[in-house]
Amino acid sequence: MDTNKILSSLSYFSIFFAGFLFPLVVFFVTDDKRVKYHAKKAFLSHLLPLISIPIVCLAAAIDGFWDVGWMQIFFVVAIIAAVILNFGVLIWNIVKGVKVLKEN
Repeated sequence: MDTNKILSSLSYFSIFFAGFLFPLVVFFVTDDKRVKYHAKKAFLSHLLPLISIPIVCLAAAIDGFWDVGWMQIFFVVAIIAAVILNFGVLIWNIVKGVKVLKEN
């Protein structure tokens, strides 16, 4: 198997073991444009779940400070959206990693 393919797919699969650190290192270490492309895409996709953290924290803080019924709904919706986003990013990274390994 080609080393560049393995590095590219590991950039996506690193969501399981190194988060956004591995694609960032691969991006700066490699000279191959295709590997850099996949490392950049993997890095950006690994950052997406971090967007949900401040939104859920903000919803929790607002729900804690104000006793308004609809804020509890906002909090629950924020948690559900965060779970869906994180699961979608996980599946997307798995699919992209497998596709990179299978491409010619």
